Amino acid sequence: MHVTRELLAYYEQDREHDRLREGHGRLEFWRAQDVLRRRLPPPPARVLDVGGGTGVHAEWLSADGYDVELLDPVPLHVERAAALAGVRARQGDARSLPAADASVDAVLLLGPLYHLAERADRVRALAEARRVVRPGGLVAAATINRYAGIHETVGRGSYLRDDERRAAHAAAADGIMFSPRRGFTAYFHHPEEVPGEFADAGLPEVAQYGLEGAFWLMGDVGDWLDDPERRALLLDAQRSVESVPSLLGVSGHLLTVAHRPR
Repeated sequence: MHVTRELLAYYEQDREHDRLREGHGRLEFWRAQDVLRRRLPPPPARVLDVGGGTGVHAEWLSADGYDVELLDPVPLHVERAAALAGVRARQGDARSLPAADASVDAVLLLGPLYHLAERADRVRALAEARRVVRPGGLVAAATINRYAGIHETVGRGSYLRDDERRAAHAAAADGIMFSPRRGFTAYFHHPEEVPGEFADAGLPEVAQYGLEGAFWLMGDVGDWLDDPERRALLLDAQRSVESVPSLLGVSGHLLTVAHRPR
């Protein structure tokens, strides 16, 4: 993906490393892990983790026995990920993958589509994933839901700020989210528009999973995540409703998966 000066400046602050490892972000992490463990081919399948950040998913994938290569456009992320056991990491662009046709068993795009504001670029990234995955292989892409900005700003209290409130409602209107707090632009999807982007990339049949459901909006969700017994119940509760169409847009993030046609 194209890395703007603003985007690079944000990620070079190293905020991404702990985003899914601490606090409320753990719900997104554990739910993505849960879905992927059910959908990925068994290890030692080769997985290309595109836009994989500092390796939060590559780390557990490698520990599970997968052959993992991580690509990310941010040098700091690549440096951190390369230090993980069993993970190969290098810089790369989701729209032009440095991999041969049909050379991997699964491609993960757990971040790049957030940063591609133009639909043509998102379809190009998905088409590249289709190109490098073998026939029958898996492509999984995460998207941020259209109304996540409104939910998040209310939840953390920043909806009281005029600039944050305007940005959240602008994203709800057209998907373009400029975060005053983060300083860069992202794209927020309607759940129903994602299958069309997959289809235009040559991936016509998809399954969709709401990652956090409504539970990320609970004020005490951190307490549930801290308690292993309650965490297991919370993850099981969301798993039971993860693909209910009317609930997909409540999640902060959506995971869409497809197999490359044979």
